[in-house]
Amino acid sequence: LSENKSHENVTFRDIQQALYELANHVVKGNLKHDQASNVLSDVIEFRDDMSSILADVFCILDIETSCLEEKSKRDHFTQLVLACLYLVSDTVLKERLDPETLESLGLIKQSQQFNQKSVKIKTKLFYKQQKFNLLREENEGYAKLIAELGQDLSGNITSDLILENIKSLIGCFNLDPNRVLDIILEVYECRPEYDEFFVPLIESYMYMCEPQTLCHILGFKFKFYQEPNGETPSSLYRVAAVLLQHNLIDLEDLYVHLLPVDNAILEEHKREIVEAKQIVRKLTMVVLSSEKTEEKEKEKDKEEEKTEKPPDNQKLGLLEALLKVGDWQHAQSIMDQMPPFYATSHKPIAIALCQLVHVTIEPLYRRVGVPKGAKGSPISNLQNKRAPKQAESFEDLRKEVFNMLCYLGPHLSHDPILFAKVVRLGKAFMKEFQSDGNKQEDKEKMEILFSCLLNITDQVLLPSLTLMDCNACMSEELWGMFKTFPYQYRYRLYGQWKNETYNSHPLLVKVKAQTIDRAKYIMKRLTKENVKPSGRQIGKLSHSNPTILFDYILSQIQKYDNLITPVVDSLKYLTSLNYDVLAYCIIEALANPEKERMKHDDTTISSWLQSLASFCGAVFRKYPIELAGLLQYVANQLKAGKSFDLLILKEVVQKMAGIEITEEMTMEQLEAMTGGEQLKAEGGYFGQIRNTKKSSQRLKDALLDHDLALPLCLLMAQQRNGVIFQEGGEKHLKLVGKLYDQCHDTLVQFGGFLASNLSTEDYIKRVPSIDVLCNEFHTPHDAAFFLSRPMYAHHISSKYDELKKAEKGNKQQHKVHKYITSCEVVMAPVHDAVISLHLPKVWDDISPQFYATFWSLTMYDLAVPHNSYDREVNKLKVQMKAIDDNQEMPPNKKKKEKERCTALQDKLLEEEKKQLEHVQRVLQRLKLEKDNWLLAKSTKNETITKFLQLCIFPRCIFSAIDAVYCAHFVELVHQQKTPNFSTLLCYDRVFSDIIYTVASCTENEASRYGRFLCCMLETVTRWHSDRNIYEKECGNYPGFLTILRATGFDGGNKADQLDYENFRHVVHKWHYKLTKASVHCLETGEYTHIRNILIVLTKILPWYPKVLNLGQALERRVHKICQEEKEKRPDLYALAMGYSGQLKSRKPYMVPENEFHHKDPPARNAVAATVQNGPGGAGLPASLTINAAKLEESTAEETDKLKEKTQGAVKVINKAANATPKVTTSNGNSASNSKIIKEKDDKEKKAKALGKDGKDKPKEERANKDDKSRETKEKTPKSDKEKEKAKKEEKTPKDEKSKTVVTNAESKFAAEKEREKEPSRERDVAKDMKSKENIKGGEKLSVAGSLKSPVPRSETSESEREQKRRKVDTHSSPSHSSTVKVSIHYINHTTPALSKSKEREVDKKDLDKSRERSREREKKDEKDRKDRKRDHSNSDREVPQDSTKRRKEENGTTGSSKHSKSESPSDSPRSNEKEKEKNKSKSSGKEKGDSVKTEKMEKSSSGSKKEKRDSAGGKEEKKQYPFNF
Repeated sequence: LSENKSHENVTFRDIQQALYELANHVVKGNLKHDQASNVLSDVIEFRDDMSSILADVFCILDIETSCLEEKSKRDHFTQLVLACLYLVSDTVLKERLDPETLESLGLIKQSQQFNQKSVKIKTKLFYKQQKFNLLREENEGYAKLIAELGQDLSGNITSDLILENIKSLIGCFNLDPNRVLDIILEVYECRPEYDEFFVPLIESYMYMCEPQTLCHILGFKFKFYQEPNGETPSSLYRVAAVLLQHNLIDLEDLYVHLLPVDNAILEEHKREIVEAKQIVRKLTMVVLSSEKTEEKEKEKDKEEEKTEKPPDNQKLGLLEALLKVGDWQHAQSIMDQMPPFYATSHKPIAIALCQLVHVTIEPLYRRVGVPKGAKGSPISNLQNKRAPKQAESFEDLRKEVFNMLCYLGPHLSHDPILFAKVVRLGKAFMKEFQSDGNKQEDKEKMEILFSCLLNITDQVLLPSLTLMDCNACMSEELWGMFKTFPYQYRYRLYGQWKNETYNSHPLLVKVKAQTIDRAKYIMKRLTKENVKPSGRQIGKLSHSNPTILFDYILSQIQKYDNLITPVVDSLKYLTSLNYDVLAYCIIEALANPEKERMKHDDTTISSWLQSLASFCGAVFRKYPIELAGLLQYVANQLKAGKSFDLLILKEVVQKMAGIEITEEMTMEQLEAMTGGEQLKAEGGYFGQIRNTKKSSQRLKDALLDHDLALPLCLLMAQQRNGVIFQEGGEKHLKLVGKLYDQCHDTLVQFGGFLASNLSTEDYIKRVPSIDVLCNEFHTPHDAAFFLSRPMYAHHISSKYDELKKAEKGNKQQHKVHKYITSCEVVMAPVHDAVISLHLPKVWDDISPQFYATFWSLTMYDLAVPHNSYDREVNKLKVQMKAIDDNQEMPPNKKKKEKERCTALQDKLLEEEKKQLEHVQRVLQRLKLEKDNWLLAKSTKNETITKFLQLCIFPRCIFSAIDAVYCAHFVELVHQQKTPNFSTLLCYDRVFSDIIYTVASCTENEASRYGRFLCCMLETVTRWHSDRNIYEKECGNYPGFLTILRATGFDGGNKADQLDYENFRHVVHKWHYKLTKASVHCLETGEYTHIRNILIVLTKILPWYPKVLNLGQALERRVHKICQEEKEKRPDLYALAMGYSGQLKSRKPYMVPENEFHHKDPPARNAVAATVQNGPGGAGLPASLTINAAKLEESTAEETDKLKEKTQGAVKVINKAANATPKVTTSNGNSASNSKIIKEKDDKEKKAKALGKDGKDKPKEERANKDDKSRETKEKTPKSDKEKEKAKKEEKTPKDEKSKTVVTNAESKFAAEKEREKEPSRERDVAKDMKSKENIKGGEKLSVAGSLKSPVPRSETSESEREQKRRKVDTHSSPSHSSTVKVSIHYINHTTPALSKSKEREVDKKDLDKSRERSREREKKDEKDRKDRKRDHSNSDREVPQDSTKRRKEENGTTGSSKHSKSESPSDSPRSNEKEKEKNKSKSSGKEKGDSVKTEKMEKSSSGSKKEKRDSAGGKEEKKQYPFNF
């Protein structure tokens, strides 16, 4: 230290440290105290304050050593201090050392006395008050002060002047400055209007005081009012607020003086929440009446307790004052200290904050918010420069106003006017936001503002609406802003409001509970009778709390669907906002993930979903609710592969557009649906849904505005298959069918809506071309054409109108020509487009033009439903008469009603006329087109296949009208005499085997397929009913050609046409086929098969069954189903019972079989009458099919062979036919005998000639084809010429007989030769033949029936054979098909006894197996036959052994059809057969002998087999009938 003395840089800290270290050495005993004192005495002179520093060091060591337990160190310390007493004065040591240390040093006597003395001195110094300046003592000074402050301040007096006076008074009268400040504040409280005077005065005065003084004085003032019943005056709050605003005091300093403390506030808030929850619990609890009284008493007690007034909440009082003076910053910081919305839940604060917002938004509101024509009362701004800046633009709102509103929260409800202002500002902002004129930077700002607005709506506006007392105007005002938001934002807001907002505040929790309670009360009492009063109550409740109310109402509707109608009617008092909220609530209910969409049995859609869908339809139709959200929801569900919710779309379209999709339509309704829009509306729907114009317009607008029209169509079209392959994996088959139908029906309904409501431009703009639809969007073809069809119609009509305007020619021909031109223009691109839809080889058979024409036309284009128009017009006439007769109706109403009816009548007549003209134009167009329709580059058969496959079948199950359309179209193509179209083939293919088509349908498709079959049967039945009709509509038409050349036939030759009688056989075959298929389906036990066939049978009941025994067979089967399914599957039981009842009622209209085939015949048909029941009853068109197909496919060589064989076959046929009359006409009908003999003779000659030609001239294929077809022609029965010949040659039966014997021998030889070539095939064929014969035999009512001439038989069989071959083995070789005998084709292909699957097996199994089986059956059959022969020996002719053997060889598998399990179809055939047996046994011996001879000769002919078996007895027929009845 001495070294550094000279330097200035020796610091206070260095000295302190050095002295401390020195003393510390002494204490530790390292240095002696006298040495230390010497050093210290040397150092003491370095600085003036050295003794003070030393005293500090002693003080520190004093504390340290007193804490030590080692006494020696304490002693060392005491000795050191004693040694240095001369260096430090006693006074300094007394200040700094402990009293105990001082006592031990001997500086004081007793430490205790010393302590007492120091306390007294301090008290005297700091706390004892001087008595000279109390008010009562210095009253003059204070009186002058009050006079100074209370004087009139309006003159030139300034705060500075007064301050000088106050200072003088304080000095003169010795006034207490704190007391003076207190008085200044008291005066300021009393004169609040003089802010500008007092604030500067206090501010200047504060320079003389300590900063905290003002805060303490205010704190004492607040403290004064904190007594239990004290009430703090608002003037004090205001003074504090102004001082805070001018920053004269700090909020933190003042806040601690205020009560209650923050923890108490938090506790109170929690208590409120608990109380709110208890209220909710009470409201939801079921309280018994005895408990209710006790509850009420307890509540009263609690309320009395609450009446004791709690002490003021000074923090809230200060907050209110701050808001009133416009000090937002300090107010905000106080609110931040409290739970959210606690402060504003006190009404005065909420109102004060609202007032502040009013002031802040005033200029902006005046500029953009005031509605046109409204004046409004302007609000004066705060006379306060420190208040928040007023908002001039939307950007300013974000800075302060939105923040203030967020603190207000639900309590904006206290000021509805401010609510309206905020909403109007929101509207004005949205208008600006949606206008496009903004720059990029502005747009970003606007986006931010928009999100702020949404927040305000969510946190402030909607909760405030909840707390308002049913204010409908506010709700409408809010909707004005809401409707400018996209629905996605609105729904998000409603979702937050419903699911989150109500839990955020105790008050809202209570409101929610009360709303539910009230809703329950109303809903319990809602009925159809009190809809109006209940509706008003619902309306009132909904203005404030729509989400809660609708949630409850919807939950009730889902449980009780009978509430739907009254609820819909009661919703008429809602506001627009409420309707929108209702739409949201419906969607939320639909999307509820906790609800199961299927019933527990997993086969039907849940009833809650059905109820909601039904409610949707009704409510959206009746009220102007925005649909976009609901439609988008359905689209999103479809995108996700869920089709349940299509139910909603279906209901909405049905109710809003009046378009109904149901399978239960009557034929009258269907007929009406083929007319114009007016007729559809009047006669097409079940419910007369009127006034749908507005609602359908709304639906259309929603679809177009949100671009949902086409997406929904495409999604539905794609989802149809999705239902099966994606969605349906785990689901019950029945449910999958239901969903598929729902999806399909909704598509049809929705497409129908678009077609009738969209303008041409809208439609064309939205629907792409057919190839794009199918190839890019993967729309199924039927759906794609369904969507495009209206477009073509619109397009054609607009083109047609253009052409008409362009050229004024009024002649009908001109019009037609223009129409055809417009069709060509529109359809040409379509013809090109459809080519890409199918493989190139498809277009070999049908032209793209035909395909497009079929798919683009509708029933409206093909026929005018005159009956429907007449029916509706007559209804209107009856209505008008009823109006005239009604005496009670007031005259003006009468007039109105009559005018309405007249207008409707005129509209209908005008529409009918318009449609008639249109149909005529379309038919003209088709007439011109038809020659290019069917190209038939392969075969007519292929053509029909393609036509059915690509046109008829997909469309006939698309909709009920399409089903009718398909049937009409087939008839139309026939009537137009379209080249290469075989009507016969087409009908044959439709009726021949319906099992597969029926089995693969859904329920509704089966219904449509039934309609299609019904219309087809109607046409066939009409032709069947009357020869004249048949001759007129079919007689000379190319569709009824029996020779199916591929091309080039003019249709002129009568002999090539199917005659009337044979057509009737064909119709019988079709009826038989339908029965076979129906019985098969009923016997499978499969749910789908049984349900579908019952639906189809119900639909075709008007035209089938017509034949008694077929009807009886069906009846038995259905009865069996009724018994089996009664317990197991009630829905099948109901269907079967329904059909059974209807079938019984049709019984009187059924006819026996012999009446069905033909009417009372002329002479030539005598045999046909007895013969009609043979297997040939199946009719002609078969040989037609086969001959064409075979001949076209065979090579020249094969054709030659075939000719030889056919020659033989023809002879066989003739022989058989010759023998026929001998047996059947035992009553001596010689005329018919000789006539038939003559016919056969003619044919025989021709056949021989042809046969020779065939052998002598093996020419190229074409010639062979012609020969062959000619041969077939000649096999068909003749009409007029034959009658004449029959009369002439009646007398020569014997000669003919001898000829037939010869020919039969030849035929036998030919047949055996053929058998050698093709043994295996032959046996199969024979087997089939057996079963066929048996079937036919059992089916007929008379034994004689089996003797039908084989010519028609062979023909029928061939068409069937052709089909079967095509089905089972599509690619069988031409040679294979052509080398089988024509006569055998018949046998092969009419075996309906086997079920489809079995038929396939037989065709595919090894030949060996079939041979073995046939041998076994043969043996059994042989035995049976022998037994029977014994029984009948007295009346029957003996058959030589060798003939039996030969018959065995011929027949192959006679017993092949013995697998039939049950008895014959009806009892009547049995009895009839027995009677016939008796008659036969009486017949003359000569005839018997002849027939025996004949039989020996004709083993190869099927006719002889038939004859023999018949003579063997009726029993055999019964046994062999393979039909499983």
